[in-house]
Amino acid sequence: MDGFSDLAFFVLLVKQGSLAGAAQQMGITPSAASKRLAALEARLGVRLLNRTTRRLSVTQEGEAFLARGSRILAELEELEQELGGSRVAPRGLLRVNATLGFGRRYVAPAVSAFLLACPDVEVQLQLTDRPANLAEEGYDVGIRVGDLPDARLTARLLAHNQRVLCASPNYLARHGEPASPRELHQHRCIVIRESDATYGTWHLRSASRQETVKVRGPAATNDGETAVGWALDGHGIVMRSQWDIAPLLKSGRLRQVLPDWSAPPADVSAVFLTRDNLSARVRAFVDFLVERFEGQRGGGVYGGW
Repeated sequence: MDGFSDLAFFVLLVKQGSLAGAAQQMGITPSAASKRLAALEARLGVRLLNRTTRRLSVTQEGEAFLARGSRILAELEELEQELGGSRVAPRGLLRVNATLGFGRRYVAPAVSAFLLACPDVEVQLQLTDRPANLAEEGYDVGIRVGDLPDARLTARLLAHNQRVLCASPNYLARHGEPASPRELHQHRCIVIRESDATYGTWHLRSASRQETVKVRGPAATNDGETAVGWALDGHGIVMRSQWDIAPLLKSGRLRQVLPDWSAPPADVSAVFLTRDNLSARVRAFVDFLVERFEGQRGGGVYGGW
């Protein structure tokens, strides 16, 4: 095996986190992958990975090999793209991460359409309950709703999105409608735990005024679809993104509460690690998403959803 293919093998192995996973990606047996790793370590004269029956952990020498090797492979890919110029067509494996609700409703159909447009690209879409760390988990593109805490990421805006408070007409008829954020203390609120933000704390703003309210209620969940279902059943007030509830607001099944107050924006972005030259498949996919979501970059409570 040559040095470049060994580098690619080791980077893939670390990303997959197991010999079985790497073997599956390469179309070989786990035994063959294990022998290849052993041969690589023997050639280098160092142990790159500590192996147990359950997991792999990278040694100090393995970390150095991974860091420099990843840079070398990236530079080689960029060189090939530079030499190929505009003739480089999108091809190869593209790993995409998105959160569950938005991923199912919007990203999965977008991936389907992209595959039809770019048949030489293979997409692995991973949906998770929280955004993945692109650098550590080996994703090419992430679809994020809300803030982007990682300065290593470049973001392309896909859609403007607001978080709004709403409840069913049935709930409001029984419990009344709050006139100010402070009155939320007197209401049953449905809390969604989607990130590391303080649990049950809602931040609201109206012009120059800001209010932080600690809410509580009969039910809490980490799944937005479940929370919206509870709100429709009349269990309380929920804060949810307009991408999810705009049709329900338009139909009247949910009504906006405290319309003069807004939560922090939660725009939708495609993010990727900052590099001078993106691969053709990453660039093509992000450009495809930007064009596909063009209608959702409007304003207002409903935006373009």
